[in-house]
Amino acid sequence: MEKHELNEVLNALKQYSGEITSKMGQIQSELENRIDHAKVELENRLDHVKVELEDHMDERFDRLESKFDGMRVELTETQETVDFLSSKNVQHEKKLRKFYHQQS
Repeated sequence: MEKHELNEVLNALKQYSGEITSKMGQIQSELENRIDHAKVELENRLDHVKVELEDHMDERFDRLESKFDGMRVELTETQETVDFLSSKNVQHEKKLRKFYHQQS
């Protein structure tokens, strides 16, 4: 082969190498775009799941708060009942002592 033919083969290989490099650059760019798109989609899904979890937790906390409020009311009523019964017990004890002293 002559030098001129070798130069043409070399130039053809350089051109083909450039085309391959260009094609690889396009593929890399497409992959980066796909990765970025997948990342954004994943972040959106995670945000959606986070919002759903927060809503569910808020609902559960509201239920617990209502339940505790009901328990507070019951406790207050129980304390009032105990106070009433304690005062009645003291009254009856006084009457019994009074009755006992009258008998003696």
